[in-house]
Amino acid sequence: MKILIIEDESVAADKLEKMLLEIDPSITVAGKRGSIRDSVKWLMQNRADIIFLDIQLSDGISFSIFEQVEVNTPVIFTTAYDQYAVRAFQLNSIAYLLKPIRRSELAESLRKYQSLRAAFSIDFDALLTQLQGRDPGYRKRFLVQTGEKIRKIEVQDIAWFNALEKSVYMKTSQGQSFPSEFSLDGLERILDPACFFRINRKYLVNINAIAGMTAWSRGRIKLELRPKADNELDAVVSIDRSAAFRRWLNA
Repeated sequence: MKILIIEDESVAADKLEKMLLEIDPSITVAGKRGSIRDSVKWLMQNRADIIFLDIQLSDGISFSIFEQVEVNTPVIFTTAYDQYAVRAFQLNSIAYLLKPIRRSELAESLRKYQSLRAAFSIDFDALLTQLQGRDPGYRKRFLVQTGEKIRKIEVQDIAWFNALEKSVYMKTSQGQSFPSEFSLDGLERILDPACFFRINRKYLVNINAIAGMTAWSRGRIKLELRPKADNELDAVVSIDRSAAFRRWLNA
C-alpha cells in the first residue's frame, strides 16, 4: 500500500509515518509534502493508494489541491479542526481524524479502506470519476519553454516520449524535440491510454506515430516510428509488454 502524507509540520508527518508502519509494516510512504504547491506537483507525476491530508498547510487550505489537479484517490483527513468535516466528505474522504491522532482511530481508518476494497473490489479511480460526474481529464496539451519563448504543444501532435538518462523528451510529429517535466510513469497517468502506449522503459508512443512493425526475437515487436526513434533499436516492445501491446492495437 503506497501512501502520500501531506502535512506541513515535519514532526507530525514523521510521527504519522511511524504509527502507520507500526500498524502495517508493509506500508510504503511514497512521499511527504508540506505545501499545496509541492503536493500538486507530486500528484501530477505520481500516484498513491491513500492520501493522508492535513487541511491547513503552510500556503493555504489543502482543499485547493483538488482544484488544481485531478485526485482520484481515497483521502483520510488529519486535522486539528472539526469545522471542515462537511467539506471534506464532499471530496474523496473515507475518514476524518482529529489531532492528536489516536492509534486506534488510525488503525480503524486503514481497516475501513481495506475492507471496502476487499468486499467490493473497488476501482477507486473509476468509482470516484463516476460519482463526481467527471471524465478522466487526460492531458490535452503541454507548455514548453525554450529560452525566453513559451509555446504550447497539442498532445495529438506528439509522436513519442523518450527517457534519456535522467530526463524525458517529447518528439513532435514535425520532428521537433522538447524537454518534458514529467517522468514516463507520470505521463502514463495523464495521457489517454487509447492513444499512448509505454512500449518499454524508454519509450511512450502515440499510436499515430507507428508507421510499421516487424516481428523481432523472443516474441518482441520492433516499431518503425515517424519521426524515427533516436536509436531505432530502442523502439522495440519489451517482452513483458508485447501481449498488452497487441491487445492495445486490437482495441
